[in-house]
Amino acid sequence: MVEPAASQVFDIAIIGGGINGCGIARDAAGRGRSVFLCEQNDLGSGTSSASTKLIHGGLRYLEYYEFRLVREALREREVLWGIAPHIVWPLRFVLPYHRKLRPRWLLRLGLFLYDNIGGRKLLPRTRSVNLHRDVTGGPLKPEFRRGFEYSDCWVEDSRLVVLNASAAASMGAIIAPRTKCVSAEKHGGIWDVTVAGPDGTRAVIQARTLVNAAGPWVDQVVQNVVRDNNRAPVRLVQGSHIVVPRLYEHDGCYIFQNDDKRIFFVIPYEQDFTLIGTTDQDYHGDPADVRASAEEIAYLCRSTSDYLKTPVTPDMVCWTYSGVRPLYAEHEQASGSAAQAATRDYVLKLDAAEGEPPLLTIFGGKITTYRRLAESVLAKLDPHLPAATGKSAGWTGTLPLPGGDFPRDGFDSQLAALERDYPFLPRKQLRRLLRLYGTRSQMILAGAHSSQDLGRDFGAGLSEAELRYLVQHEWARTAADVLWRRTKLGLRLDAPAQAALEEAMRGLVAELVPGPLAMPPSAVVARPTEIEHTR
Repeated sequence: MVEPAASQVFDIAIIGGGINGCGIARDAAGRGRSVFLCEQNDLGSGTSSASTKLIHGGLRYLEYYEFRLVREALREREVLWGIAPHIVWPLRFVLPYHRKLRPRWLLRLGLFLYDNIGGRKLLPRTRSVNLHRDVTGGPLKPEFRRGFEYSDCWVEDSRLVVLNASAAASMGAIIAPRTKCVSAEKHGGIWDVTVAGPDGTRAVIQARTLVNAAGPWVDQVVQNVVRDNNRAPVRLVQGSHIVVPRLYEHDGCYIFQNDDKRIFFVIPYEQDFTLIGTTDQDYHGDPADVRASAEEIAYLCRSTSDYLKTPVTPDMVCWTYSGVRPLYAEHEQASGSAAQAATRDYVLKLDAAEGEPPLLTIFGGKITTYRRLAESVLAKLDPHLPAATGKSAGWTGTLPLPGGDFPRDGFDSQLAALERDYPFLPRKQLRRLLRLYGTRSQMILAGAHSSQDLGRDFGAGLSEAELRYLVQHEWARTAADVLWRRTKLGLRLDAPAQAALEEAMRGLVAELVPGPLAMPPSAVVARPTEIEHTR
């Protein structure tokens, strides 16, 4: 547990524990910056865990001439695959040619650009596909005869968040989930940031700069925390996904077009399921209340059924999830543009009046470009901070994230080593652990000579040893943290098993941090004149 000195002034205070906030924390801590990050809920519990789980350039953004965004995102695919091969891996996508929608020449042109503007080195290039002969055409209706196959990457999005947070904490950053920023006031060129833990206990930390990385709550921070009367130019766009039982046997993915100009993906998911999404529609209300509507579910089912031989119906849906994207919209909403046309590029607004501490506000962004966004944030803040004493800019693209210290093509050899060392565990369980934790799987399994040594099994191979790891090293505090963000075992555990897990989590958390002021790792905060503790 890290406790700052009573007189400490942080270089950077960050509001928001999504991918942008945690990515900034990692990069800044690696450069020798002192960092405090607070998140009102669990890490990655908002938009960052509600993506389509893709590291991609965004093929459709070419239609909106977002060439800079697409180029930057394409370059990041192989970078992220290299630093996190346990949670990032390549996928192949089939785009069927639909004779009533975009012409074939336009698809060819878009995919040519996709292959050539992003510095692709390792991912396979685009190829034409005869869908009546290729295995990927099997699930499709016979009218789809031709298509194109191209590459992008998958990511376990919520794990990408927590691994960035873990890396930041290992370099001295204070990461405080379930800690809400109540107010931020300027005093003598320094920010006084008041935060409150889950029990209401408050504390104040001081920082030279403040970053608003609150995602869809960005305007609430502007209005209620910083108390700026100017509303943030943000457009909230809801994206929903559905999960159904696996629709086909092969491992390929699909990108389908709709006649409303939207596209959506159909992707094999968690071995036994298929992920379908996303939707795009303006959202009004509290982002915490977002849910997939019956209309969105019907839309995704109907759209998928337009392409597949076997219809997809709402009664097949096992799970839905929704997120709210905070898109920059200084002009888009005024012009009445469609939600899917709003830019996904990130915009950084720096308020740095002479003699006052800077505030940097983040709008938009894609999970794919979080690392580059963090570099841009630090480039804007550096002139307002003492000289950095750590790593140079760009270091985050070469040093592996926790558990990712093995070659891109080394997953199978890592799995073989686990099977050799732990022959009493099923291959499926070992594969799941390796995909989630990489080489850190050894921290869970070390010393085990039988499955009983891992403690109670809560179902689907979720052991007490894994729970302890998640509580001690990844800030997990509830069953939902484990089932839907650290893992996706909520798809496999029934209600009684989930209730048993919740009870076990309460015991583990109390065991780790007893007492009413329970604190997660690295979450002690202080005010120079008065020390309080919170989480």
